[in-house]
Amino acid sequence: MVIYGIYIVSKSGGLIYNYDHNIPRVETEKTFGFPLDIKLQYENKKVVVAFGQRDGINVGHVLLSVNGSPVTGRTTEDNRDVFDIIEAKENYPLSLKFGRVRATTNEKIVLASMFYPLFALASQLSPIPKSSGIESLTADTFKLSCFQTLTGVKFIIVTDTNMQGTDVVLKRIYELYSDYALKNPFYSLEMPIRCELFDTSLHTLLELVEKSGTANL
Repeated sequence: MVIYGIYIVSKSGGLIYNYDHNIPRVETEKTFGFPLDIKLQYENKKVVVAFGQRDGINVGHVLLSVNGSPVTGRTTEDNRDVFDIIEAKENYPLSLKFGRVRATTNEKIVLASMFYPLFALASQLSPIPKSSGIESLTADTFKLSCFQTLTGVKFIIVTDTNMQGTDVVLKRIYELYSDYALKNPFYSLEMPIRCELFDTSLHTLLELVEKSGTANL
């Protein structure tokens, strides 16, 4: 069982907590000939694959290095422009390393705000009134499970597809939230959770679940 991350979304749809627990590092390095058969473009201060998936390199992956030289923005370590390098035939063959970088805090905030209306839409699409909304979404590489409290706060856990007992884990996280965040006199509702005791207890819980499962929770 692998737990990738935890997210807590307020009743208004804002991300108030997130924790990357076990995010796998995805990197692929290959040698290319001229002309380059994948299309790259510069967006959000990164050079990303826009078209032409192959050999583990997918659309959205970021260019990490050129011939072993790390890429920052659109330039290599020796201040050469990436696009000048890949467009010049004399530079080939080229060794390019691609990977999937972790989402930034701003990107996570956007994703949380997108999940909020999706959850509401799922509730409205239900043929039976008073639907609980999205409780689980399963893809080929991960599973997302959600628990919504009576006050509208959503607890989300992203795991591998074999994970069982996520409902138990989510309710246990809710208990930690109630004990260490809500009872903290310095915490205000709807605000980001910054509580060391909550962090420590959550990390301990997730490690316990990965080692021994949910039977002892």
